[in-house]
Amino acid sequence: MKLIKNFFISGHKFDKNDTQLRGRYQMINIGLLISSIGLIFGIAGNFIMGIHGFIPLEVFILSVNIIIFIVMRKSRALFVYVPIVITSLFLFLFLFLLYMSNPASFKFLWLFTYPIVTLFFHNSKKGFYWFVAMLIGILIAPLQPFIEVQFSMYQVVYLSFVLFLISIITYFYQIKMSEANARIIQQQEELEDFNLNLEKEIKEKISELQNLNDSLEIKVEEKIQELRAKDKILEAQSKQAVMGEMISMIAHQWRQPLSTITLQIANLQFKKLLGQKLSSEETENALSEISDTIIYLSDTIDDFQTYFHPNKELKEVEINKLLTRAVNFAKSRISKNNIEITLCENCTHSIKTYPNEFVQVVLNILNNAIDAHNELKTKNARIEMDVNIEDDHLIVDISDNAGGIDKKNLSKLFEPYFSTKGKNGTGLGLYMSQMIVQKQFGGELSVKTSTDGSTFTINIPKT
Repeated sequence: MKLIKNFFISGHKFDKNDTQLRGRYQMINIGLLISSIGLIFGIAGNFIMGIHGFIPLEVFILSVNIIIFIVMRKSRALFVYVPIVITSLFLFLFLFLLYMSNPASFKFLWLFTYPIVTLFFHNSKKGFYWFVAMLIGILIAPLQPFIEVQFSMYQVVYLSFVLFLISIITYFYQIKMSEANARIIQQQEELEDFNLNLEKEIKEKISELQNLNDSLEIKVEEKIQELRAKDKILEAQSKQAVMGEMISMIAHQWRQPLSTITLQIANLQFKKLLGQKLSSEETENALSEISDTIIYLSDTIDDFQTYFHPNKELKEVEINKLLTRAVNFAKSRISKNNIEITLCENCTHSIKTYPNEFVQVVLNILNNAIDAHNELKTKNARIEMDVNIEDDHLIVDISDNAGGIDKKNLSKLFEPYFSTKGKNGTGLGLYMSQMIVQKQFGGELSVKTSTDGSTFTINIPKT
């Protein structure tokens, strides 16, 4: 297909401003091709029929056609002369056929292709001159005395009239074709302008979107920094709040052991004042009890010191040890409020986690349950802790029978600074617990509540 297209434009390249020239190249190549086929057919027919007079002329014109084919492909500069040469040959050939042939042979019918040659190979003005030359050549045929013509005056006038009609039809067809071509070119230019404008608008929109995207990225980064700063503040506040609770717990944890030590020492002093002799066994028992109490206090300090240790590292630990540590922290408050606490049996599952953060989450939930029991003055108050494994996830359920959570507060339960305890609450405990479970453990903290009580569920991966 590409080879055929290149053939009709003589292998040249044309831009959009050379549309008319390209069309003329195509028409001349088509005309040369058709006329060459006709000449070959005429040479063969004349040879078979024994009419040898036309053969030399037809061979000559065919040779000229071949030369023109070559010239058109070699140089565009010579193209201006090609239509003149071809039209001259066609004019000579058609008049020769008219002057030398018999009307019965119908060779004169080739004459009616002449309007196409004149109007499509030249512009309208030059075509008119060539057409007039042809009409003069036809009309003087029966009048000139040099060559005997077999066409009558009536016949040449008739031929001239038909040729004129065909020329008029061809001329108006050419006008319509030119108008259509001009319209196509105009639409192409409008389409190109539209594409350029559209491309420009798209580039502007892309630039605007890019600027907007850059601006949004900056704003998002700023918001992220603000949120990080806010999280740090909340974490610090949460730590401070927990520290305050811890100090209160330490006071509760130490009050009874210190009282025991004081009583032991006072008992020894009192017996000495009364002048009673203290046996070595009695002294050793007292000192042993005091030593055991001091060891207990030391262990309590170690637990609290571990809890506030700043280094975070993953450790594999049994879940019952973490739950027990959390319960020990809250032991004094549990005893004071007469709350029965139940740990699951066989909670020996191991988990790789951040121990201090896990204890903080459990302790926050325990303290909330203790506060709810204390506020409600629950009879037979209890807290149950259960552990299950589902699909490599550790699920810890912490349930109480403290009357449940009001539905209007349920949606705000994990929001920062929201508290139902008034001035006694910071509103950070459950918020920080949820942040720890989600961001550090990659898990989920949820709650279910009813009029009987609430169940907080910690669902985290085992590793």
